[in-house]
Amino acid sequence: MHISMKSALFASALAFASPALAAGTAPDGSALADDQTFTYRVLDEHSSVDPQIVEDVSGSEIVRDLFEGLYNQDADGNLVPGVALSHEVSEDKLTYTFSLRPEAKWSDGKPVTAGDFVYGWRRLADPETASPYQWFVSVMGLANGEAVTAGEMGVEELGVSATDDHTLVVTLSAPLPYFPLTTTHASTFPSPKWVIDEFGADWTAPENIVSNGAYVLTEHVPQERSVRSRNEMYWDNDGTIIDDVVALVINDENVALTRYLAGELDRTEVPAGQYPSMKEEYPDQALSFPRLCSYYFNFNLSDRGPEATMNNDVRLALSYAVDRDIIVEKVLQGGQFPAYSFTPAATANFEVPTVDYSTWTQDERNAKAVELMASAGYGPDNPLELTYLYNTSEAHKKIGIAVAQMWKQTLGVAVTLENQEWKTFLETRGDHDFQVARGAWCGDYNEASTFLDLVHTDSGYNDAAYHNEEVDTLLGEAKSLEDPQANYTRIEEILAAEMPIIPIYHYAGVYMMSPAISGSWPVQNVEQNWYSKDLYKVAE
Repeated sequence: MHISMKSALFASALAFASPALAAGTAPDGSALADDQTFTYRVLDEHSSVDPQIVEDVSGSEIVRDLFEGLYNQDADGNLVPGVALSHEVSEDKLTYTFSLRPEAKWSDGKPVTAGDFVYGWRRLADPETASPYQWFVSVMGLANGEAVTAGEMGVEELGVSATDDHTLVVTLSAPLPYFPLTTTHASTFPSPKWVIDEFGADWTAPENIVSNGAYVLTEHVPQERSVRSRNEMYWDNDGTIIDDVVALVINDENVALTRYLAGELDRTEVPAGQYPSMKEEYPDQALSFPRLCSYYFNFNLSDRGPEATMNNDVRLALSYAVDRDIIVEKVLQGGQFPAYSFTPAATANFEVPTVDYSTWTQDERNAKAVELMASAGYGPDNPLELTYLYNTSEAHKKIGIAVAQMWKQTLGVAVTLENQEWKTFLETRGDHDFQVARGAWCGDYNEASTFLDLVHTDSGYNDAAYHNEEVDTLLGEAKSLEDPQANYTRIEEILAAEMPIIPIYHYAGVYMMSPAISGSWPVQNVEQNWYSKDLYKVAE
C-alpha cells in the first residue's frame, strides 16, 4: 500500500486533540468574551439539514456544524482530520482505506462507525432518496456509482464498504487525484440509520435529530431562525469555544446591516455598492476577500426554452453586451472580479485561459453584439423580448436591472424581471421553466472540475440543459489526468464560443464582521468552508 497524507494528518490530529483550553483564554492568547454566541444573517431559509438532501450554501454551513465527515479543512483550506485520522492509497490508486477515530460519537452516545458512512453514501446514491446531489457520486468516481444512481445496480454494489467499525474502504472506477478533497462535502457525511428508520422525513427536526458534529440542532423556526448548540458527545468538545450558533433569516440586506450596526449580529453581508463607505467608516469590520464562486446567467436550452436563445448568435450577443466592469465597479463595489470564463482564478492549479472576447474593449464587444443580433434577425423592427428569473435579493435585483438596461440600450432587448422566493426559484429553474435565469456556484472542492462538471450533459445542476459531446469527453478524460489544464482550457474556449451560460463575475466575500470574531474567521480559505468549532469571540 502507498501511504498518503498519513503522517501529516496524524500530526494535525494530535494538534486538534489538545486538552481543554485554559479558562477564559483564546488560542491566540486573547481574553475570551463571556458570551460565546455567534449570530449571523442568512438571506433565505436553508434547503435542508439532511446531509444527503441539502443543496445550498447556507444549509451546508449548518450541516458542517451538525455533522462531521471524513475530513475537515483548516483556515487555509487544507485537509485536516475529521472522523478519519488518515488514509492509505493502493498502488493502482483505485482503493482508499480510511482509518476512523475510535472516540467519535453521535449525539445520542452511539459510536460513529464506518458503517454509518457506508449507509450515508449508499443513501446519497439511492434513486429512492432523490437527492439533488446524487450526481456527486459520479463526481467522486465511486465504483459502480453511475449504475447505482441509474437504478441498474443495487446500492450494495457501490464502491464503499466497512472492513470493521473503524476502517472504511472506498473503491474508485478510475484514479481521481483530487478524490480526498471531495470528502469535505456535506453529501458525504455519515447519517444515523436508526434515527431515519424511526422518524422518516421528520428525522432532522430538533426534537429528533441525532448528529455527530460539534453542534446539535436545538431550535428551528422556518423562515426566521435556527439555533445549534454544543454537542457534549463530540470528540473535541473540550477544544470547542463557541457555545451557540444562531442563523437569522433576514431577506433584506439593508435591514440586516442596520441590525448588525445595532449589535444584533456578528456577521452580515455588505449590501451591493456600500462596501467603500463601510470600509472607510468601519475599517476593522468591513472585509473583502476572494471566494471560490461564480455568478452567471443560464440560458434555457431545453425543449421548454425560448426559440430565440437557441440561436448561438443571440446568446453571444447578449453576453458581449454585458459590461462586467460596470457590474463589479459601479453596482457591487465589493472587490468582485469580472468574469469571462466560468472557472475563477482563485481555483487551485488552474490557469484562466484567455478567450477572445475578454481581450476586447466594451465598445468592441457592443459592436459585435449588434452585428450578431442583426444576423439573427433581431433589431428595431423585430425586438427581442426576454424574461429574467432571479431569487429575491436586493443585490440580485440590482444586477438584473443593470443588465436589462445594457441589453435595452445596446440591443433593444426588452427584459421583464421576475423574482421568486429561494425554494420556489430552485424548483422553477430545476424544472427548466424559465427563459434566462440567475445562476451561482461555489466550489464543492478546490479543483476546476467542480465548476466545469456543471456543463456536463448529465450534471444534476446543468440548469442550462447544455449538451456538447466534446465537453463531456474532455471532462471524462480530465478526471484521471495529473495535469488536466489543457482539457479545462479547451472546455472554457468551447463555452466562450457557444455561450450556454453568461459568466458575470467571480465572487468576493464581502462581510461586516465583528472584530471579536474576525481574527478567527478563515479568510484565506477561498472555499469558505468554515466551522463554528474553530471560531471564538474575544473580549472587547
